[in-house]
Amino acid sequence: MKKTLFTPLVLAASLASSGLMAADAPQGAASMPVEMQQMMKAFTPEMRQKVMALSPELKSTIVKLHATHPRRAKETTLRQIMHEILSEYQSIASAVATDNAEQAAEAARRLASHRIPKGGLLPYFPLDKINNNDMAVLPTMNTAVEGSALKLAAAADAGDMPLAASYMSDIMTGCVACHQKFRGVPGISANLMTPQSK
Repeated sequence: MKKTLFTPLVLAASLASSGLMAADAPQGAASMPVEMQQMMKAFTPEMRQKVMALSPELKSTIVKLHATHPRRAKETTLRQIMHEILSEYQSIASAVATDNAEQAAEAARRLASHRIPKGGLLPYFPLDKINNNDMAVLPTMNTAVEGSALKLAAAADAGDMPLAASYMSDIMTGCVACHQKFRGVPGISANLMTPQSK
């Protein structure tokens, strides 16, 4: 008798809990990759709406970009991770200048395998940039920065420091292009009036 009651109770509990979970998830989230569904739980309603409007191909691309970075930050923000990337870039520059191939290769690999910030990448982009057109540039920028860093590491491993040095400008070009597209000039305030031209 206990066994007979136990099975329907477990079934009812699992159905109730799945119903509750479905109520928490945004509509259409079931078609999204699991990682993105998890990230979206922390997004604002406006952010969720923007992400839900992205094409399935772009959502898949973003998940693939995340997958190349197995380390996830618990509290670190994107800005802090960008500072870490800058620190690795400076370490590469120091290594290239002093002909330290091991340091250059290790710093380049750390740069390429940076952590994913708390909540993933998307919450740190301006809401008006969360669309298929603007987000479509992410793979190209990722290749310019992280792909070039991995090429630099391979060149340094092979002892070809001039070739390794040549990839530094590719990394920085990718960084600058991404900043221009998504960040703008740091420190500029919308609360300051622009001076009148003379």
